Amino acid sequence: MSSKRNGKRCTVKQPYKKRKRTKFIKQSMKLNTLSSLILLAGIAFLSCSSGTTSSNTQVEDTLQDTIGYPEEHLNWKLGAQAYTFRLFTFAEALDKIDSADLRFVEAFPGQIVGAGNEEKLTYTLSEEGRDLVRKLLSDRNITLHAFGVVNGKDAEEWEQIFAFAQDMGVKVINCEPKEEHLDIVSALCEKYDIRAAIHNHPEPTTYWKPEVVLSALEGRSPKMGAAADVGHWMRSGLDPVECLKKLEGKIIHSHFKDLNAFGDKKAHDVHWGIGKLPINEVIEELKRQNFDGMLSAEYEYNWENNQSDVAQSVRNFRELLSASAN
Repeated sequence: MSSKRNGKRCTVKQPYKKRKRTKFIKQSMKLNTLSSLILLAGIAFLSCSSGTTSSNTQVEDTLQDTIGYPEEHLNWKLGAQAYTFRLFTFAEALDKIDSADLRFVEAFPGQIVGAGNEEKLTYTLSEEGRDLVRKLLSDRNITLHAFGVVNGKDAEEWEQIFAFAQDMGVKVINCEPKEEHLDIVSALCEKYDIRAAIHNHPEPTTYWKPEVVLSALEGRSPKMGAAADVGHWMRSGLDPVECLKKLEGKIIHSHFKDLNAFGDKKAHDVHWGIGKLPINEVIEELKRQNFDGMLSAEYEYNWENNQSDVAQSVRNFRELLSASAN
């Protein structure tokens, strides 16, 4: 995992043929970043000439200004799952998301609100707490787009979850319903006009492979779909690109990550683009399907200091997107 990782990278033989990055994409990336490198070299020269040293932050900001926000052209909502910062309050998580230059968040149930409020961010949150969450989001210009992964124990609790989501402006509820609750979720999607995305954890959990998700969605509300976790597919030994293809037309959210190993449930997150995820192929497949949902950065490693890991992953992702657009 870049500079934050101790020890050697673990390499696991992949059960599917590693796709080669095309020469076109490599050349595009070189051309796309050439002007950035020239600009950064100029900044470094001027800084040295004036007797000062440019900080990493200044360099990164300049590179970001050059690349821009290519995901916006695809209507992709690049953000973070607050669980990435589960050791912190929701208020602190928003600060970290903001500093990673992201404008969307997926909240998870149970995180302490913070900023003087010790309540948990779930459907039991008081009106005062809800108002505080709205203010925290507004002050940072961050949109609460999704909520999850959450489940209800019965119809009454599912109703409370959906009512809370509607009140907070949530567009997508990520969940893993019991089979007997699928019709309940389907009906609530229609009642509250909120989408529900079935999330996959690794094998042997219920929804670990696309075929099970597709079966659960059959005959139910069109507002139901899939929350594609590419990292958990990799941990289960499933080709993420093939899984995306199987779920074509059903993907409304994604938990995005890159891992240091394939087919290993103990694999950990690394900066996007340097691990075993065929990231360019994933990007191209999402583009082919005209995906227009949220991509939640979920970095479940280096828990105490992973803000910089998320920020670097976001920069890598935007560089790849920018290159693939050329």
